[in-house]
Amino acid sequence: MGKLMTLTASDGHFFSAYRADAAGKPRGAVVVIQEIFGVNSHIRQVADGYAADGYLAIAPALFDRVQNGVEIGYTPDDIQAGIALKSKVSVDMALMDATAAIQAATEAGKVGIVGYCWGGYVAWMAAARVKGLACAVPYYGGGVTGAIDEQPKCPVMLHFGDKDMHIPLDGVEKLKAAHPKQAVHIYAADHGFNCDHRGSYNAAAAKLARERTLEFFRKHLG
Repeated sequence: MGKLMTLTASDGHFFSAYRADAAGKPRGAVVVIQEIFGVNSHIRQVADGYAADGYLAIAPALFDRVQNGVEIGYTPDDIQAGIALKSKVSVDMALMDATAAIQAATEAGKVGIVGYCWGGYVAWMAAARVKGLACAVPYYGGGVTGAIDEQPKCPVMLHFGDKDMHIPLDGVEKLKAAHPKQAVHIYAADHGFNCDHRGSYNAAAAKLARERTLEFFRKHLG
């Protein structure tokens, strides 16, 4: 459904992105930020889903700064490989590339950002530090609860699982207390509950989170 495009960050870095277009006039745009597994089939599927919902969706390949064409699975070895790649991409690098994707997406109107796992953290940081966003939706963003001092400049909806050992609930509660105006939803689910390629997939939680996310996008993007 989608196609690859090339974007240029403010420091001159060229990188790829997966682009999925809405069938008709787009309602707005959604920048989809990857997990530590690259812009793999799941992230492309997510982008295709938002395109089917009427949005221009762009998923930038944030690992292109380290290695082009990263697309890995979810085995323990894959997870370690993804962690190693992530460690080489700083927050500033990720935000430069996210900014380029946001700027490209403005052709469709207002722009929101959604991110999963590491991408959820990037989406949270983008909400605080990047201009041009109408809203942000981090899913189980590792690192978000350690960055509660960041102040989002747009409405944010956050999704967490209560069985997520990577993100303890006490941190989520502190986040809610520090940012009472932002929407925080907690599900009876594990980390990665939105990904139907993983053993931690939870269909009920994924469905409810997606419904809430789309309602949020309709409100803030169109």
